[in-house]
Amino acid sequence: MDGLLQGKTAIITGAGRGIGRATAELFAAHGANVVLSDIDPVPAEEAVGAILAAGGHAISVPGDVTDRTFPDRIVNAAIEKFGGIDIIVNNAGYTWDAVIHKMTDEQWEAILAVHLTAPFRIIRAASTFLRDAAKREKRELGGARARKVVNVSSTSGTRGNAGQANYASGKAGVIGLTKTLAKEWGQFNIQVNAVAFGRIDTRLTQAKEKGETIHRGEAEIAIGIPEDRLSRTTPMIPMGRGGTPQEGAGAILFFASPLSDYVSGQVLEVAGGL
Repeated sequence: MDGLLQGKTAIITGAGRGIGRATAELFAAHGANVVLSDIDPVPAEEAVGAILAAGGHAISVPGDVTDRTFPDRIVNAAIEKFGGIDIIVNNAGYTWDAVIHKMTDEQWEAILAVHLTAPFRIIRAASTFLRDAAKREKRELGGARARKVVNVSSTSGTRGNAGQANYASGKAGVIGLTKTLAKEWGQFNIQVNAVAFGRIDTRLTQAKEKGETIHRGEAEIAIGIPEDRLSRTTPMIPMGRGGTPQEGAGAILFFASPLSDYVSGQVLEVAGGL
């Protein structure tokens, strides 16, 4: 039996690890051609290798989503390799926390760039193809086939979170982008939705004491959550645990699939009952 995404082509950013990789693998298992991107080329290539080994179809387009040349590059790669674009998942991101009186302009601007400006630019880069394809199908077939944009937000964006003024603002902004595009692109049968994650267990939500860092420009950023805070927040989740990347990917699959063809402009919180 064909999968939910048989023959579709999906762009997924931040797909080398965590939710992004789980989404790429799930999409491929459901028949999609997957165009993966990650700022770190090695995990992106590893993800592609795993998909190919399982009989799927995928390519890697590594790069920094905040680079102004990146959106056109990944959109063109998808069209050249697979002939079109059906799904865009804006997932790439990271956190760089501080209380507001200690937050620098660099922290603020970097996080808004990756979580809000980058999705805007990627969608804009794909807009000509998506709109022209829909217009052609309406003219030739009497109606455009459904296409999807799924933006990854956070409960920090829907509720706020101490120490994350930058991240919460970016994630709230992408919800505004989502709702606006749903109104602009309904006429093209493009559904635009957002998934707002609570705590999904990835390297970004591991205990910060593990000492893992990422480098963005000249900055070295410690990732994770302080262990004492992590232990305090777990009992607050009604299900008593963080979610898995695979559970997060399932919510994205719903919005990317025909199951949501009349659902647009919505925000689904995936937070274990919070």
